[in-house]
Amino acid sequence: MINPELHKKPTALDRDKHRNLKLRTALSNLKASTGLNSLFLTTAEFGDACKEYPILFLAAGKDEQGKEQVAPVAVFGVTQGENLFLQADGRWDAFYVPAALRAYPFTMARVGPDQFAVVLDESWEGFSTEEGEAIFGADGQPTPMITELRKFIEQLEVETERTRLAGQRMMELKLLQPKRFDATLPDGSTLTVDGFLAVDEERLAQLTDAETLELARNGLLSLMHAHQISMGNMRRLIDRRVAALANKA
Repeated sequence: MINPELHKKPTALDRDKHRNLKLRTALSNLKASTGLNSLFLTTAEFGDACKEYPILFLAAGKDEQGKEQVAPVAVFGVTQGENLFLQADGRWDAFYVPAALRAYPFTMARVGPDQFAVVLDESWEGFSTEEGEAIFGADGQPTPMITELRKFIEQLEVETERTRLAGQRMMELKLLQPKRFDATLPDGSTLTVDGFLAVDEERLAQLTDAETLELARNGLLSLMHAHQISMGNMRRLIDRRVAALANKA
């Protein structure tokens, strides 16, 4: 899935056009997340991500059948253009790094009803024709690095579709509602985060026994619990922001 804020110049990988392209693997790809305050997260990542980040849902329009879509995101900052996890030296200050960022500068995009293509971000400074690990071998075939990477992003695409269906079901059951988060900072000023959806506990308690059983069996109930646990990280994110501002003072 292409993220315009991350993949600034997405281009389909082409064995002729990119025959001599190399990837400087010594350069941290995490630097690409500078100014990125959130990133798409698959539901398969909720268990790890909920320990580090707030997981929120964003409205993502409607599909061809008119069904409402949502996209879960891991939140890195509380204001636009703020990433509180990326350090000045390129390190990531959390144990878990979202899969979409680990895959960068590569991703996968749909080019037909059942066709997908490997895509790379040509704007990434880690690409070179002079140094690094080759993408294609002398025989024109993908190197083991790219073969393994393709497997990773193909699985990521599978999980993306599962995530879409999970969000769609939660919307059908009206379990996701607009929410806001308000915090008072040490200097007395207030900060509000809104424009997102979160699980409505009252609505969750109103589910029928049959609906609750369905969600327990298909794993959605545990996903929602992970999301609810992650909301406690909003306070930690505010504390992280306060500390970052204090260090700049």
